[in-house]
Amino acid sequence: MSSDSSTSGQALVGIGVGLVGAVMAWGATFISSDAGYAGVGPNALPWLVSVVLMVCGAWLVWEARSGGYRHMDEPSGAARGDWRAVAWVVAGVVANASLITTLGFIVSCGLCFALAVRGLRMAEGKAGGGPKRSVIDLLTGVAIASPVFWMFSKLLAINLPGLTASGWL
Repeated sequence: MSSDSSTSGQALVGIGVGLVGAVMAWGATFISSDAGYAGVGPNALPWLVSVVLMVCGAWLVWEARSGGYRHMDEPSGAARGDWRAVAWVVAGVVANASLITTLGFIVSCGLCFALAVRGLRMAEGKAGGGPKRSVIDLLTGVAIASPVFWMFSKLLAINLPGLTASGWL
């Protein structure tokens, strides 16, 4: 790849990042700005993220146009993507999104974690894991998701889908 095509590709990455920020900013205009706790409304974080993305996008374009990304290492990893590993990670995200209202936040996030970890292991060239490893991964995911669920639902009073009506699962 020539230097010009390399810097053109790098500039396209910066433009893409800036466009993602612009789309997020457009989406943030539809979120209520009514002040909440400490005068910060629910649209504050989307605005912050969109502005940071647009600044980073502009910076990436400037870097690409002023000589390319400096001191960039050669890419590591395999020449081709491991689509089976990607499929496991995508399956975890899709399972979480589709089962969260049925199984509740904790169980669906635990399942997402177990499936994604299997895919990430495979991407490293390791075995995905057998039934015992899958159960350990599921329990680890549940152990991570549980305090998050309790913090959001009990401390912050944000309603997340639960498995039971008690509010603890």
